[in-house]
Amino acid sequence: MATATQRLEVTPPRVLVLACGALAKEIRDVAAANDWDHLDMECLPAALHNTPQDIPAAVEHRLRRANDLYDRVFVGYADCGTGGLLDVVLERQGVERLSGAHCYEFFAGSNLFAQLDEEELGTFYLTDFLARHFDRMVWTTLGLDRHPELRDAYFGNYKRVAYLSQIEDAELLERASSAARRLGLEFEHRHVAYGEMAIELGGFVGGHPGEAA
Repeated sequence: MATATQRLEVTPPRVLVLACGALAKEIRDVAAANDWDHLDMECLPAALHNTPQDIPAAVEHRLRRANDLYDRVFVGYADCGTGGLLDVVLERQGVERLSGAHCYEFFAGSNLFAQLDEEELGTFYLTDFLARHFDRMVWTTLGLDRHPELRDAYFGNYKRVAYLSQIEDAELLERASSAARRLGLEFEHRHVAYGEMAIELGGFVGGHPGEAA
């Protein structure tokens, strides 16, 4: 038994955040800001967002292996277009995820996101990641680089682009504005930082709200 002069060394739990690749930078920033040295992160390809029906199986495959290696696992996805199928997997595995339907919602916060959605249902949302990788994730994937005439088929029901920025960066702001011009849509910018993501990660990792970077 340790004496009063001896210090008990407590080994922190092994924690994994299994995240969407589109959130990698933001999660790393939040982890660094909070000194979460005991947190590991693994990311699944961001391109899975183009085939959201594949997200649940990809997450479950990795969770089966992670359960033997970590004390706690948290999934850094929202529903992300899986129509509730991701939640079926997470309930089966006993794992929590970020709240909301999309990353736009937890970055904006539920109140602001509801306001934006009510103002204009035809809103195409960008985050820092999507602004940075618009060509690869949207323009090229949808074939608009080869067939720009398809723009109206994909975006004819949209009225605006809402850029929800995590960091204040002039280049990213111009990229987002350029994306709106190329899509022929109105542009709106809201700087939301890390929104509810840092709070939710902090509650899971550290037992208290985390700080944004």
